[in-house]
Amino acid sequence: MKVARFYAPGDIRIEEAPEPSPKAGELKIRVHNTSTCGTDLKIFRHGHHHIDPPRVIGHEIAGEIVEIGEGVTGWSEGARVQVIAAIPCGQCAECQRGRMTVCPNQLSMGYHFDGGFAEYMIIPQNVLKVDGVNRIPEGLSYAEASVAEPFACVLNGQTLAGVGTGDVVVVVGAGPIGCLHVRLARARGAEAVYLVELNKSRLDMAANLVKPDAAICGSEVDPVEEVLRLTEGRGVDVVITAAAAGKAQEDGLKMAARGGRISFFGGLPKDNPIIACDSNLVHYRELTIVGANGSSPDHNKQALQLIATGAVPVDDLITHRLPLDGVLDAIQIVSSGEAIKVTIEPGRVSV
Repeated sequence: MKVARFYAPGDIRIEEAPEPSPKAGELKIRVHNTSTCGTDLKIFRHGHHHIDPPRVIGHEIAGEIVEIGEGVTGWSEGARVQVIAAIPCGQCAECQRGRMTVCPNQLSMGYHFDGGFAEYMIIPQNVLKVDGVNRIPEGLSYAEASVAEPFACVLNGQTLAGVGTGDVVVVVGAGPIGCLHVRLARARGAEAVYLVELNKSRLDMAANLVKPDAAICGSEVDPVEEVLRLTEGRGVDVVITAAAAGKAQEDGLKMAARGGRISFFGGLPKDNPIIACDSNLVHYRELTIVGANGSSPDHNKQALQLIATGAVPVDDLITHRLPLDGVLDAIQIVSSGEAIKVTIEPGRVSV
């Protein structure tokens, strides 16, 4: 079979590999879609401390079960499934308290186990143990189902930030995550959602799809001033920083209304993780700052249902579909910012 395997920063190779067979407790799937994200770009550029190369990467996975390992029950060949990316242990103190997203023993598909940039892959026993394989609802495509993984992370973030009916929300960052945040905030009853982005063409592309109440180009106007103007000086109830930028987090504190919540959704570069925080703003305005880290198996299930019911559509966010040997092209497209969501379809024929 064909795979895309990471060897070192700047070195991902399309190779032939033996088709795997499931061991006891495992499932084998034919991969139909593995979508790409900014993390794949980071891995390509810098590697990752959890990846011991060579490794087949790709973690936004949807496919069809083609073989069942000994001892696995409840599944049949031909079942259409979506696979979690972050794998909690299910046994530690955090998991037992229901905080699976911060499991200290977390493993990941495409990092500790071979991922979905392949024609076939093995779902390890670790995933099955935490109920991390989800049936794709009838009528939902594999491509849409693959977006459930990043959407599950968005769902976790908005749940932690308490996004709800009547909130005015700012989303900073117009990539695929930002677009999903806009749509989910609307589905959760937000009164208005504003989208902020530095790149004008990226903002226009995203705004044309997700239709925020205001699209604010941070390279043309001061986003804090514009948000305060739009809210008549009050500020917003929730700020979600879906961008890996310290300034976005610093601006978020200034955009928040009294009693507002700021979600530090996007992590910062490890060599520059410190921001300037006006503690008096937090103190006197009773602001809440929350982090958001990945998703749980249950978030993935909820995400699939929200997509399947049409509450949060994702199909139009998939702007590029490429074959497996187009993984490097997909990473370049992600890097350029010319796409919203790029998905890899191993069964697609190269042209």
